[in-house]
Amino acid sequence: MSSDPLVIFTPSGKRGRFPVGTPILTAARQLGVDLDSVCGGRGICSKCQITPSFGEFPKHGVTSTPEALSDWNAVEERYKSKRGMIDGRRLGCQATVKGDVVIDVPPESQVHRQVVRKAATARAITMDPATHLYFVEVQEPDMHEPTGDLERLERALKDQWGIDGITADLSILRRLQPTLRKGNWQVTVALHKGHDDTSHRILDIWPGLSETRIYGLAIDLGSTTIAAHLCDLRNGDVKASSGVMNPQIRFGEDLMSRVSYAMMNPGGDQEMTRAVRVAINALTETIAAEAGIDPNQILETVFVCNPVMHHLLLGIDPVELGQAPFALATSGSVSLNARELDLTAMNETARVYVLPCIAGHVGADAAAVALSEEPGKSEDLVLVVDVGTNAEILLGNKTRVLACSSPTGPAFEGAQISSGQRAAPGAIERVEIDPVTKEPRFRVIGSDLWSDDPGFDAATAVTGITGICGSGIIEAVAEMRLAGLLDPSGLIGSAAQTGTQRCVAEGRTNAYVLHDASATGGPRITVTQSDIRAIQLAKSALYAGARLLMDEMGVDTVDRIVLAGAFGAHISTRHAMVLGMIPDAPLDKVTSAGNAAGTGARIALCNIAARAEIERVVGEITKVETAIEPRFQEHFVAANAIPHATAPFPNLMQVVSLPDVSFNTGGGDGSEGARRRRRRK
Repeated sequence: MSSDPLVIFTPSGKRGRFPVGTPILTAARQLGVDLDSVCGGRGICSKCQITPSFGEFPKHGVTSTPEALSDWNAVEERYKSKRGMIDGRRLGCQATVKGDVVIDVPPESQVHRQVVRKAATARAITMDPATHLYFVEVQEPDMHEPTGDLERLERALKDQWGIDGITADLSILRRLQPTLRKGNWQVTVALHKGHDDTSHRILDIWPGLSETRIYGLAIDLGSTTIAAHLCDLRNGDVKASSGVMNPQIRFGEDLMSRVSYAMMNPGGDQEMTRAVRVAINALTETIAAEAGIDPNQILETVFVCNPVMHHLLLGIDPVELGQAPFALATSGSVSLNARELDLTAMNETARVYVLPCIAGHVGADAAAVALSEEPGKSEDLVLVVDVGTNAEILLGNKTRVLACSSPTGPAFEGAQISSGQRAAPGAIERVEIDPVTKEPRFRVIGSDLWSDDPGFDAATAVTGITGICGSGIIEAVAEMRLAGLLDPSGLIGSAAQTGTQRCVAEGRTNAYVLHDASATGGPRITVTQSDIRAIQLAKSALYAGARLLMDEMGVDTVDRIVLAGAFGAHISTRHAMVLGMIPDAPLDKVTSAGNAAGTGARIALCNIAARAEIERVVGEITKVETAIEPRFQEHFVAANAIPHATAPFPNLMQVVSLPDVSFNTGGGDGSEGARRRRRRK
């Protein structure tokens, strides 16, 4: 094994060993990492900025220290002094490898920016937000009735609007007197009412009858992406939606890796908290600019997130979530000032509401899905699966609702896949394989054309074909199974076994070539045996979690299935069923709810009664803990087969025909395995 240092890039997960002295930019290019540069590595353009991560990374099996990179040099110092650079960042063309290191490539340094597929789903919401605007006429001060301006404003609100009891932060008190006098004792007040009390808090104040609009943010803080919807608090209209990668990915792609990072690195939890808050502030500024509003008009934010993200957002060490009994610091909802979370990009008096968590591994995002999809009001038995790095699963009807989480890992996001990448222009997102010729065709993000359509090359000339994202790898694996290139156990056949030269030997296993542009300097995109295994592990965890809930409910089938989440909205239900990601059901009963967690966040933002409702509903949901349930492992093992080792999947078999093939890991042509079988007879 090479003794050269190991360089690991996040969020792509790509890694390789490089000689000491290799520039990070060079390592990135050799691995196909999406790191921008236009100046040829001369330290002029600054496009190749990277963020080294230091500490213990048990998931990657490395310890990354500051000594793993060359010292800060004069080129970097000159650039930072003249044009500025975020503290902690380096120029990839200047920093060279000296030891094992983890390198994060921030979004702005990526040529192909990720497409954060968490657009707002259309939903009719009864508008009754916690924050409203009120116009009042305030009595002028009188020496014979010595009362303060705040007290007279309070009296005016009670007399004219029936609102009793108000509070105001010091920042509001400082502005109150000049605003009242500028408005000639007429003002417009933004009041926030808590859903669990009767008090009202002044969030902002304007002179006279103001035509200003006030806005709120509904934020789905996921382990991989942060998606935000900017909503008009008057009518609920979504003015803009935007998203960014969660920068915590550089500390670990899955939740337990981040908990481990906090355990093994003193102050690691605070480091992750700072990273995510900085990202939220940047996202707030971006989405306000997209909508053309002043960020000071944002007066409310609602967060939904899994338990680990919940704790790290609030600045709580998540260490207890990494070990039984997986105790939360609080499972209840949280209401606080935005400034307490260092969220400085919005109005300084803005309020934050975080939905309640269901249990230690089932968080506020699952609660938001329950608010959006309302399984507890369903007449039929519905399975709701929020597909992501950590899947949240709900099963229920009017009688009972169960919930669990399942550690699917990042494979569905394109990570841990040899040619995998996040969803970005140029990534393969749709795949079809001819079952006769075994030839593939595909579509990439950014073009509606298939690869065998006229004009495809011209349509993708700018983005290129860069890799394969989560929906693409799901379809590729399912199509390989349908085309007879993959057997039920997940083994890829050799060229001799499958009859196609697209199946190529890779060591003791085989791979399927989906796209090969290596002759012209482009990428060679394959689906390897390791890729298949990564998808098998992810889909088995998802299926096992769903099956465990069905066991608890005492059923073998469900009436319908709802796929939620950005990933769930973009995968083919047919391919998901072929793969065995979800239990068998009629395909017309498998639907997508889009970003249900984000929709739940919007409902809670726009309707104050929904907050009390979800707090009540969460108390009635029964949590099933997959981590300590022996049957989870049994279901997991059986679900490794494609689609399943024992479940017959009768609904699926009515619409597809799965080839009866069986391959082995012997010689490339299968002869060695055949000889072993003959000797056993």
